[in-house]
Amino acid sequence: MESKLMHLIVIVLGVIAIAQLVRVYELSAKLRKEGEHETNSRDNKLNARMMLVFMAFLFLGFIWLMLTYGWTGRGEAASVHGKELDWLLDLNFWIIIIVFFLTNTLLFSFAHKYIRKPGVKAFYFPHDNKLEMVWTVIPAIVLAVIIILGLRSWNKITDEPVKESIRIELFSKQFDWTARYSGEDNVLGKYDYKLTTDNNELALITTNTIDSAIAQMESGVSGIKTLESKLNDRKIMLVPEEREKMVVDLERKTRLLRLLYQMRGHHNPSVDASAWDDIIQKDTLFLCEGKEYEFNFRSKDVIHSAYFPHFRAQMNTVPGLPTRFKFTPDITTKDMRVKRNDDKFNYVLMCNKICGSAHYKMKMIVVVLSKGEYKKWMDGRQSTATFKHNYFPKAEEASSTTAGATGSDSTAVAVVDTLK
Repeated sequence: MESKLMHLIVIVLGVIAIAQLVRVYELSAKLRKEGEHETNSRDNKLNARMMLVFMAFLFLGFIWLMLTYGWTGRGEAASVHGKELDWLLDLNFWIIIIVFFLTNTLLFSFAHKYIRKPGVKAFYFPHDNKLEMVWTVIPAIVLAVIIILGLRSWNKITDEPVKESIRIELFSKQFDWTARYSGEDNVLGKYDYKLTTDNNELALITTNTIDSAIAQMESGVSGIKTLESKLNDRKIMLVPEEREKMVVDLERKTRLLRLLYQMRGHHNPSVDASAWDDIIQKDTLFLCEGKEYEFNFRSKDVIHSAYFPHFRAQMNTVPGLPTRFKFTPDITTKDMRVKRNDDKFNYVLMCNKICGSAHYKMKMIVVVLSKGEYKKWMDGRQSTATFKHNYFPKAEEASSTTAGATGSDSTAVAVVDTLK
């Protein structure tokens, strides 16, 4: 407490001292019979020299920071296209640095050269067509080159993938990532938000997930039957606001149930296989060195941003709007640890949008394996971590149980029990 008081006293006394010094300067100027707007030749020359001193300190400080902290600190790119992006970024930096030194040299040297001189009037120079052309055309050409090169790189990242490209979906929600690999058929199963349930958070479309969603909508804990029972039970006293809320909820779920029945009526069971073999991966994303990956993104709640800093790739994940890009990792995690001399180094997927209170911990470790290691890992996951294994382990039994189902309440409940 005493320390804070002393600091406060020092600050107050400092302000008073500065105010008194300003007052002394004003009084001395009056004694010299000089106006505040007047500047003598000595002060002019001093300010001119200080301009050059300041320019020297500015340039030396910039050079020292570059030599001390490196070019950008981003490290070596770990993807094929990342090296091209780094070259483009370096080109931008060189242009910026050259312009920085040129413009500041002109600024401070002109301030030193063209100081006020007694008896010399400033030359009125309002316009010059040649100068206007120079500082309009040259920046326009430089910007055009940068934009064209940037668009070329962007098109490579967002272009259609090759047939052998591995498809992965990254599903974002507050505050984690879920990766879904396309499985043996290299085809990602389709999805529909209406099928989002506790055992199908990715809302994948299969015969079983449709029946499960219908069952929960009709006979779940907060399903239609429960709501109707509460609204019609005379023994339950409901305040008008609560009743109105339940009526709105009932109408919404009734409309959604009709859509689910339409979905089931138009669903082709032959496409179920593309979803069943999809591999669901949490916490860690495993990639293979030298393999092209097409990443598809979607968000459950708010806008997130999938940011792979080491692979030089980033894409917003937007609710209701799928996005995508592709890249090919070309340095394994082991090799990068050797390059960086850091045994604890890991690639990472981060969210680069402030998406809520726990945004800071929305990360996913990325491990790049050699082809042999990746094949071994993938073989193990295909037998233990597919959508069928983790979410619907008795899917085939459920399919036979629900064959020819008419949507009755008893059938829907049986489907849920079978799939648990």
